[in-house]
Amino acid sequence: MIVPARIDYALRLLDPAPSEQVLEFGCGRGVAAGLVCDRLTTGTLLALDRSITAIEHTVRRNAAHVESGRLRAQCAKLDELGSLVAPASLDAAFGVNVNLFWTGTAEPELAALAEALRPGGRLLLCYGAPPPGSTRRVTGVIAASLTAHGFTDVVEHDAPAGSAVSARRRP
Repeated sequence: MIVPARIDYALRLLDPAPSEQVLEFGCGRGVAAGLVCDRLTTGTLLALDRSITAIEHTVRRNAAHVESGRLRAQCAKLDELGSLVAPASLDAAFGVNVNLFWTGTAEPELAALAEALRPGGRLLLCYGAPPPGSTRRVTGVIAASLTAHGFTDVVEHDAPAGSAVSARRRP
């Protein structure tokens, strides 16, 4: 399987540990979900998407991970996360090409992530390689929004494979 550069880049930045509790929002067809689960031993991944078709693809592609208990896939919106996980239970959360963080305020979604991440938990928002000169337009908006919503250690990343913003939940 050929892994898209943006997904490979996101996983290098996220670098999930084998025992972590991880959330992927906007899981699409489940490519990143499978790669994260390949790294997990005692940890788990919750994969969310608003599309039932995407969830069905994720489950089919990663049937062995679902069967092992490492992967749970759920059709839900990110702002519904509080009904799916306990507060402060996630070590890391990430999304690849989830545009709502730079096209709007994403206030309910950021509030849900802040509640679900443990203190110091990691958040990563990653995007495919943008057109030359436009990276800052996307990452700058996201970085400012994360800071305004109380996230710390906000860092903008830029590489040929993509752009990203990483942050931590306030300790």
